[in-house]
Amino acid sequence: MDSSAKPENHDPPPESAAATLLDLSSCQLRDLSSVDLLPTLVEVDLTANRLTALDPRLSQLSNLKKLSLRQNLLNDDSVLPLSSWHSISALQELVLRDNQMKMIPDVTIFKMLLVFDVSFNEITSLSGLSKVSNTLKELYVSKNEVTKIEEIEHFHELQILELGSNRLRVMENLQNLSSLLELWLGRNRIRVIDLCGLKCIKKLSLQSNRLTSMIGLEECVALEELYLSHNGIAKMEGLSTLVNLRVLDVASNKLTEVNDISKLTRLEDLWLNDNQIASLDSLAEGVAGFRESLTTIYLERNPCATSPNYVSRMREIFPKIEQVDSEIFA
Repeated sequence: MDSSAKPENHDPPPESAAATLLDLSSCQLRDLSSVDLLPTLVEVDLTANRLTALDPRLSQLSNLKKLSLRQNLLNDDSVLPLSSWHSISALQELVLRDNQMKMIPDVTIFKMLLVFDVSFNEITSLSGLSKVSNTLKELYVSKNEVTKIEEIEHFHELQILELGSNRLRVMENLQNLSSLLELWLGRNRIRVIDLCGLKCIKKLSLQSNRLTSMIGLEECVALEELYLSHNGIAKMEGLSTLVNLRVLDVASNKLTEVNDISKLTRLEDLWLNDNQIASLDSLAEGVAGFRESLTTIYLERNPCATSPNYVSRMREIFPKIEQVDSEIFA
């Protein structure tokens, strides 16, 4: 290279992302005393540190839209200052996941909040949600100790509700969530499906509950993904109207036959493993409507999966199959 050549001209660099984003995740900080908090910050990520208190300087970041305090050591007293931080009242995303809180914090001042995450804490009640802005689109309260669905009726814009791994026994107070697209209720103690008249849901998880019946889904015609594994369901029923279903997971139940899904012409993934289905012939009859669409099926640990030429028989029944159990076809 000619050392006398002039350097190439470059356009001036764009405004540094560092001026709007502060990512201190996994730094194991005990406080922020060594950190400059620029007033231009829009997003602050403090995930996986050892914070026990909130730095009051955060309250002055008037441009702040996203604040993640995930995986720290914050308790109820630690997050109390949030309720008076009016300078950041335009916050849209607040993540307090994986801390040590026992209550829903007071976030009343955040009138534009879209995402609120308090999963993986020690929260025993949803009391306090009634004060959360009705602008909310995503609410995550999984892996806590909540016993009742309450104070959510005003969330008309809510699209995702995650309440998995709690102590819920009843599906209730959902009727006003007219925009809800995803409902995650796995690992609770629910015995009966009750969607309170909702028809818009596209993804529903009730895995690892105490269900013995599928009845209650008939009007959820928008459903695309349904997860009902690890329950005590003995019969497939109430599914024939779910014509938009692409994924059906009913693994680890007590099913002996495949019923009520022959009209589901869009089904792509079917999980039936760990049941008591005896006959591949009856299976072939039950899946007549989606033989051409199915790409993945799990049947292992059913009596029928011990049949001679089991995999080749599956490939005959489903001409476009790409995976049978753990076996993937090129």
